[in-house]
Amino acid sequence: MARVVIIGGGPGGYEAASAAAQLGGEVTVVDSDGIGGSAVLTDCVPSKTLIATAEVMTEVEEAGELGVRLDDGDDDPANSVRVDLSVVNKRVKALATAQSEGIERRLDRDKVRIVRGRGRLDGPETVVVGDERLAADVILIATGARPRILQGSEPDGERILTWEQVYELEELPERLIVVGSGVTGAEFASAYDALGSDVVLVSSRDRVLPGEDADAAAVLEDVFKRRGLTVLGKSRAESVKRQGDGVVVTLTDGRKVEGSHALLAVGSLPNTDDMNLVESGVSLTDGGFVQVDRVSRTTARGVYAAGDCTGVLMLASVAAMQGRIAMAHALGDAVTPLDQSTVSANVFTAPEIATVGLTQAVVDAGGSTAMVVKVPLADNARAKMQGVRDGFVKLFCLPNTGIVVGGVVVAPRASELIHPISLAVGARLTVDQVAQAFTVYPSVSGSVAEAARRLHLRS
Repeated sequence: MARVVIIGGGPGGYEAASAAAQLGGEVTVVDSDGIGGSAVLTDCVPSKTLIATAEVMTEVEEAGELGVRLDDGDDDPANSVRVDLSVVNKRVKALATAQSEGIERRLDRDKVRIVRGRGRLDGPETVVVGDERLAADVILIATGARPRILQGSEPDGERILTWEQVYELEELPERLIVVGSGVTGAEFASAYDALGSDVVLVSSRDRVLPGEDADAAAVLEDVFKRRGLTVLGKSRAESVKRQGDGVVVTLTDGRKVEGSHALLAVGSLPNTDDMNLVESGVSLTDGGFVQVDRVSRTTARGVYAAGDCTGVLMLASVAAMQGRIAMAHALGDAVTPLDQSTVSANVFTAPEIATVGLTQAVVDAGGSTAMVVKVPLADNARAKMQGVRDGFVKLFCLPNTGIVVGGVVVAPRASELIHPISLAVGARLTVDQVAQAFTVYPSVSGSVAEAARRLHLRS
């Protein structure tokens, strides 16, 4: 029986543990933060729970157009609805704890041993936790990442916050300055704007979401501005300081932005320090991320890595897949190496932005000859009924063959709408096959089929 030791209890760790147990391994998980890791306890589950409340507020704000009125006679339902952030955050933390406990029960059923503490390597066959030494035939490093902090702008957990600390707030920030316009910054800016805060988004680039589809980012920025959210483009923060009962963010050009709270969303750093990795033969990048191949192997024999500590598409779904792939490879099961071109991702803003496969940036740079069609949601019957004007469905297909190689959906709950495109990309379906599958009328997903039909003559 292979002895498997997994350092880290996040998605990469707990999914690997279950997979290894199923394959007959003797599995130990070393965990210091709580089963589920940051994804469950301080990141994905909490943030998306908060965003769920924000989605309701967005729907309420737009309900007047649909004829919704409240009993007090106010023509605008949004004027009569408010958020109790203390209740919201209490629910956020309760759901995160429940999810963590559920995963731990699953591991217990799988007969996975859990050792509390921080693990480090002593060579490629031993993990040390405190005074205990765990011999291993296979080791998986799944230690995740932590929020990056601006030098001289240390969070205090009260006014200057990371995305792990916002759930301790009892009252809604009056004016929230979000530093960083990547996925995390955009999601929290969108959420707190919907919840009722005055939000300022500081972006060092010329647009929000610089790493996402440019058309999608443009839609979101237009929505932000229409809702009154302030976007400061090409504005890099130099420092964030407490000032009385508020904060002041100083930009590199000398401008100062004042608010009640500041949220730092300036990237992540891998949790690979003080683990004796390099000394044990595990190569790290200059940024401290663990180097892995497509089956999650590191440069040390028998040592694998998964999740945010690898810097590979820092998504919970990818972490889980990396963990499962690692165990399959290590324990002799059938292995399908990670294919990043089939990974779907979502930005949980309002509207959401979901993507899979080929990107517009690659096409525009001449890296692909793929055909592209974009169908505005404003033309979709169901979207009109729901009062949805912002968004689109975009499909990419190869010329001649018509094989679908990518897509973008900008819409409410785009995370649910991207799945048929992900299936098409993964199964190498053609636009004709996608178009010929029945869709419900009326439905927003009908725009996926419409985009495929429009690509028929082009492919």
